[in-house]
Amino acid sequence: MPAQTATPAPAARGGRVSRLSQLTVPSMPQSVASTAAKSSFSQAPSTALVPPPPLAVKKDPKLANNWKAKSAAELSDAEVIAMPDDEYMNEKQMAFFRLKLVELKRGILENAGETTEHLREDTVVVPDPADRATIEEEHALELRTRDRERKLLKKIEQSIQRIDAGDYGYCDETGEPIGVGRLLARPTATLSLEAQQRRELKQKMFGD
Repeated sequence: MPAQTATPAPAARGGRVSRLSQLTVPSMPQSVASTAAKSSFSQAPSTALVPPPPLAVKKDPKLANNWKAKSAAELSDAEVIAMPDDEYMNEKQMAFFRLKLVELKRGILENAGETTEHLREDTVVVPDPADRATIEEEHALELRTRDRERKLLKKIEQSIQRIDAGDYGYCDETGEPIGVGRLLARPTATLSLEAQQRRELKQKMFGD
């Protein structure tokens, strides 16, 4: 009996053909091949996540050359986004993100100082047990917040070091550009959006 080949499916949008439609099964009837494909698909982990498509950063072409006449401190986020792709992580962009990181670091240090002062002021013994419990709960929440900021401060310092070394803005796993839009949202990012999604999926599936 001659080998049968799955009938090619019509081309998808843009001239692309789906992978499944290109599969050939030389020694099985088409109905058996279809059953095998469905069985293989049904065995995929039900916990698999489908990452959302990355959001495109909208560039304003009118702002594309503003960076040439301005210092890093004068640039707005929109002007940095509008910079040409071939200028990615040039000296001015590096300086722009360094200023952002330094400002973020300053804000965290100020908050830490305010927390210390606040805790010092609240050392007076409160006789009412309910009031005392409320104050202690507020202190615990504030200390947890400061602990998260302490970890963020470490990431900020590491990002500043990456800028000084010329490595900032590139994915640790793939070496690809992280992207200006993602860095504006998270200046301490060390992974591209796709690499971050893969890591989160792996953690969800395997608990690593």
